[in-house]
Amino acid sequence: MRILHLQSSFAPGGKELRAAKLINAFGPKSSEGSLEHTIVSAQPEALGAASAIDPRIAALYPRDFPPLAGQPLPGRLQRLARAMQGFDLVLTYNWGAMDAVMAHTVFRDFHALPPLVHHEDGFNEDEARARKRSRNWYRRIALGRASALVVPSRELEAIALDEWYQPASRVVRIGNGIDTATYARKPKPDALPRVIKRPGEKWLGTLAGLRQVKNLPRLVRAFAGLPEEWQLVILGEGPEREAIGREALRLNLAHRVHLPGFVAEPAKAVGLFDLFALSSDSEQFPISVVEAMAAGLAVASTDVGDVAGMLAEANRPYVTPPGDEAALAAALGALAENEALRRGIGEANRARARAEYDEKAMVAAYRAVYARALRRASFP
Repeated sequence: MRILHLQSSFAPGGKELRAAKLINAFGPKSSEGSLEHTIVSAQPEALGAASAIDPRIAALYPRDFPPLAGQPLPGRLQRLARAMQGFDLVLTYNWGAMDAVMAHTVFRDFHALPPLVHHEDGFNEDEARARKRSRNWYRRIALGRASALVVPSRELEAIALDEWYQPASRVVRIGNGIDTATYARKPKPDALPRVIKRPGEKWLGTLAGLRQVKNLPRLVRAFAGLPEEWQLVILGEGPEREAIGREALRLNLAHRVHLPGFVAEPAKAVGLFDLFALSSDSEQFPISVVEAMAAGLAVASTDVGDVAGMLAEANRPYVTPPGDEAALAAALGALAENEALRRGIGEANRARARAEYDEKAMVAAYRAVYARALRRASFP
């Protein structure tokens, strides 16, 4: 069985690492023999999430696939359609792959294309607060012949139904899940590259692709008022790394702000945090929050996507209005000064993560969606 993944980016972020986790869960073989994944990124050099795929899996990264980005002219769309021939299932991800979705809709019958399932996980800064009208129209048309549209959050489900006019039978909400048990183990102080947790230190941590929509300079500013024993540790890579560093320098916090880079196995690192923070302008159902919950952490966050509903009830007062830096700083301060409060909220979050967000249910739900698209009893 040959599966084609057309990604807006395959840099290590939430949706990319979830895709890698699913690829690993499906294993190297299907009921009919070997299973092969072909992965294409709209940003050809953004392939860092490949390191999260089990080396036993047959994964290909072709350099000659037609570009996913460009003008949606008929000739280019037809080239994309031709490139989808010969696969059993096409999986597309986010706006960066929407031209391929359009190509599939326009040329599916002419080129006898396989079924397509589209995944939407959220928006960059250009659509963080409102969707562009022209893109909404394009999505409505492009998604017209997709077998399913998978979204992780209630907010995105509502957008798909109300703004993109997708039928309820096509839209499937699957919350992100993780192996919650692996986050119960306490990591070693030297588990991260280039930074060691020293006795007496407290760590405020986050995991994120370092992109503008994550607004990590805001987190640096909100962190600035915490006592000297607190360190800010930001796990991830991306184009905003220098902007985060500049903000730390401007506030004379460079010695307390650490960017160790991308961590392939967050379960071996998140437990080093004493408190977790999310400063994004836009999210849907962030895996990083589930990881923090499974590790028994309290969370201070902007009120974006489904975050407030994901957290245990005791944690919800520390979810702050988007854009209100003072409120985020106050939430961090209240949690940082009260260890007993953090511990109690963290245990409530851990219990909720184990009950609601374990990866077994997520993997089973994706298997069911892909099996329906293929008109099979099971997948793979």
